[in-house]
Amino acid sequence: MTTMKNRRIQKKRRAGYPDKSFRTLLLAGILSFGLVLSGCSAGRDSSGSTEGTADSVSTLLEITDPQEKAAVEAAKGKVAAMEGEPRIIATSPATAEICSRLDLDLVGVCSSTISSLPERYSEVTRVGTSMAPDMEIVASLNPDWILSPASLQSDLQPKYEAIDTDWAFLNLRSVPGMYRSIQELGEIFGRQEQAQALVNEFTEFYEEYRTRNEGKEAPKVLILMGLPGSYIIATENSYVGSLVELAGGENVYAGTDQEFLTVNTEDMKTKEPDVILCAAHALPDQVMEMFQEDFQTNDIWQHFEAVQNDRVYYLSYELFGMSATFRYPEALEELQPMLYPETEEDAAAARENSDNAAQQAEDSHAEERTDEDVLGQIAQ
Repeated sequence: MTTMKNRRIQKKRRAGYPDKSFRTLLLAGILSFGLVLSGCSAGRDSSGSTEGTADSVSTLLEITDPQEKAAVEAAKGKVAAMEGEPRIIATSPATAEICSRLDLDLVGVCSSTISSLPERYSEVTRVGTSMAPDMEIVASLNPDWILSPASLQSDLQPKYEAIDTDWAFLNLRSVPGMYRSIQELGEIFGRQEQAQALVNEFTEFYEEYRTRNEGKEAPKVLILMGLPGSYIIATENSYVGSLVELAGGENVYAGTDQEFLTVNTEDMKTKEPDVILCAAHALPDQVMEMFQEDFQTNDIWQHFEAVQNDRVYYLSYELFGMSATFRYPEALEELQPMLYPETEEDAAAARENSDNAAQQAEDSHAEERTDEDVLGQIAQ
């Protein structure tokens, strides 16, 4: 294995492949960019209502940074100069789905106990879970590129550096971020036509959706992201938070540059949210059971108006995970009656959506199908 790796490194250098410093630039400039979500949601006036001041799709998706553009062009030229198709590994269900829609072949793909993977990759080598890929298997596949979500960058980047390959961490913290990543991948891997078709799909949806809740009072929303045995606060910089923001909701912990915060319940009470949403980072069966027990046994929750008004809702794990997916229209439909219950039918639909999410989590039996190594990764 060592001899093979050394030969491969030498081949890359002879062919003019960039060194590690370039790959770090590529990582920072191409797909791991930050996107301020407030630019893609409805604006609010001083009374807290939503108004039609959302940015246009072209503004949301335009790539203007010169360094970012230069890095994309450099990567595009490098891929074009390769003999044959690049060997690509996708380490999460979300990145695998993007690759499938861009008509990209993979040599390796993640395994998942909960999320389904595209059928075209059913015979592709499994490299382990998103959070803990098996790097021996990854290295044995001699990848040219590894694609992963940016949320796992700090854990995975050192591992990718060790096997001397190129990588990209996709910004899947919001729907516009996902489509910007798609545009860049389309350029790099010669899939511009497929990428544009996907962007057109989002454009059509967004132009219709952006005014749906215009003029309505924006509900104040607290989002709890559950982990085994605990939970954290999801801000507008997380994917779940971005969906709430896109729907016109006001995140009570907005205004930070962090995705997640650790906050005590007493501080949450000072925010007095209208709605409390509960999502799961992983192991939805265990997490939903934890939430239900905590709301029943922790007396402080009984002082929240959202609890008193029966506006605590559970979110479907497959629609409200850690990464943006193409199922965002379904997620927004699930959120709509929870955030804007204008009729008794809306209130009933919100409760039904929540109950269905809790039942689906229980039926997943995810904890039983997750090995100890991954459980340890999740708990960290």
